[in-house]
Amino acid sequence: MGETADRVSETHPTNGLDDVVHQRHRLGILTIAAEAKRVEFGYLRSTLDLTAGNLSRHISVLEEAGLVKVDKGYDGRRPKTWVSITGAGRTALADEMAALRALLARHENPPE
Repeated sequence: MGETADRVSETHPTNGLDDVVHQRHRLGILTIAAEAKRVEFGYLRSTLDLTAGNLSRHISVLEEAGLVKVDKGYDGRRPKTWVSITGAGRTALADEMAALRALLARHENPPE
């Protein structure tokens, strides 16, 4: 078997991408949440340029998968929602980044 056939027979890096994590807005939520202890809903909404309803749906998908935790409370009299990444979320994000790095490496060093 030649080098090209060997590369084709190995598992392709895109097989490591997680559909829940890979969607761009959910990936954005996870990466922002990983940078802070917790992140406020309004910050995510404005940073990711999403409507409140659209952001809520993406957060629900991540929460159902166990990748984020949602806390509701008050900041003074104002109701607030905070999102934090879970241990499983950190692992899923790390796995996603590893798959993306493997995909990039594969294209930076194409078979001859």
